Amino acid sequence: MPKMKTKRGVAKRFKVTATGKIKRSKAFTSHILTSKSPKRKRNLRQSTTVSKGDYERIKKLIPYL
Repeated sequence: MPKMKTKRGVAKRFKVTATGKIKRSKAFTSHILTSKSPKRKRNLRQSTTVSKGDYERIKKLIPYL
């Protein structure tokens, strides 16, 4: 059986932490920022972990990270 290929788009968007959790950045940060409050924009800068439901899907796309 050949090796699985990593989905490069996914590899660029997600990082794996030392404990094995998958870290992601938040959405809605690229444009139309004038209508968003400063507090909301500040909170969108923080990274977060992938939810339990999506973890297995993402893990299949980045098998060697």
